[in-house]
Amino acid sequence: MIERWVKVKGGNIFVRMTDENVGRYTVVFDAGYGNDSKAWDGVWENVSDHAQVLVYDRAGMGKSDPAKSPRTSLHMVEELRSVLHELNITRPLILVGHSFGGVNVRLFASLYPDEVAGLVLVDSTPVDYRERFLPVMSDEFKNRYAQQFTIEGNFDEFQESLDQCKSEEKTLQIPVIVLCAGKKDHYSDEAQSLWNDMQQELSLLSTMGEYRVVEDSAHYIQRDQPSVVISAIKELIKK
Repeated sequence: MIERWVKVKGGNIFVRMTDENVGRYTVVFDAGYGNDSKAWDGVWENVSDHAQVLVYDRAGMGKSDPAKSPRTSLHMVEELRSVLHELNITRPLILVGHSFGGVNVRLFASLYPDEVAGLVLVDSTPVDYRERFLPVMSDEFKNRYAQQFTIEGNFDEFQESLDQCKSEEKTLQIPVIVLCAGKKDHYSDEAQSLWNDMQQELSLLSTMGEYRVVEDSAHYIQRDQPSVVISAIKELIKK
């Protein structure tokens, strides 16, 4: 594993990457809101024998320089593409996104479909989360949810990211595996059922979409059931 900083417009992005001579693909991991690349520890190591792996800290997170651009998915996608360009990574990408990172990788695939060979969405945020899902949650949950947006980008930028993803959405022609947390913390039966439905709808993003509920896992499936995430990535590598 090589650790280095990659200079892009706005500052230096910290990356960890493995040998480019392994496999046919480069697997890129994008963490959830407020998380850095360590969120994928215990997962990336188990696919590095089958593909090149790249994990990185988004601007302002972990060891990367503070962000100078707005913290929306569109800016994050372009920053990631700049990183890939500077590293001369031109192989097909398998993008793995957790939570808000799932929004980023969906937008990436919609904007640059020729560069992406597959997606794994790990309990990814649906684009209509605020309008459709939040109304079924308690006022306390809604307040706590809105107040969390102080680490990288505010609530308005988060919503703008969802809008960007929705406006650019296209039917993909690549394998997409959607992993849904089947035991979300503080969710009523109604909320969990709605969440499952919305996750299943994410599989319709592609003509080759698959939806899987990960029972007994909360939001961080990569921590609760890492083998499920690892298996999904390996499936796409073998396709």
